[in-house]
Amino acid sequence: MQKLLFSLFICLTFSISAWSFQDSTAVSYDNTPIEIQKITKEDLQSFKEDAKYNYTLEKSEITWWQDFKNWLYSYWLRFFQWLLGAEKGAGFLTAFLRVLPYVLLGILIFILIKFFLKANMQNIALSKKNQSTVVLSEEEQIIKNEDIQQLIKNAIANKNYRLAIRYYYLFILKTLSEEELIDWQLQKTNADYEQELKSSALATPFHTITRLYDYVWYGGFTIDELKYKKAAAEFVKFQNTISKS
Repeated sequence: MQKLLFSLFICLTFSISAWSFQDSTAVSYDNTPIEIQKITKEDLQSFKEDAKYNYTLEKSEITWWQDFKNWLYSYWLRFFQWLLGAEKGAGFLTAFLRVLPYVLLGILIFILIKFFLKANMQNIALSKKNQSTVVLSEEEQIIKNEDIQQLIKNAIANKNYRLAIRYYYLFILKTLSEEELIDWQLQKTNADYEQELKSSALATPFHTITRLYDYVWYGGFTIDELKYKKAAAEFVKFQNTISKS
């Protein structure tokens, strides 16, 4: 009995398997009607007129510049192939040509920067040289090496009262420096000396003669003998104040 049941089970299993296999491999057919697409001359014409479908190759003439670049590329390629080998030479030349514009741009920028820096340094040096020459002859030479009192007398004798005022002011600066009331330096301005005397009793009278000097000398005004005597009186007064301090 058990053998019979086992045999029936085996047969039933194989039957189900065979049915499943046949069902999974069944072919389904598409019965949808086929619609034939037709391309008309008008359709083709629209494609012909579209520029992006124009695959006509036009042969362009090689210019002398392109010919020169091709020759140069060929020359360098042969050089790098000889130097590095065929494949390495071609690869190195391609990389070199890609980097070359940036290298040339960097060199150009470096040359321009160097040129402008050199030109600027030359201008600065020339300016300093000219400044030293002018100041030495106009101020430092007078204060350090000249007899200023004699220069004042000569200017008055020539009726150049404006120049006499200049000499008188330089004489005052020389006196203040000798008395160690100011530290006279070539690069200093009159305002610097006023600042050095601000805590002194000389501050106000020095400011007065400085304004007078600036008005006469830098203002370019011509003064006569009478105006000179009035101005000179202020310088004499200031000189006496230095002697008393």
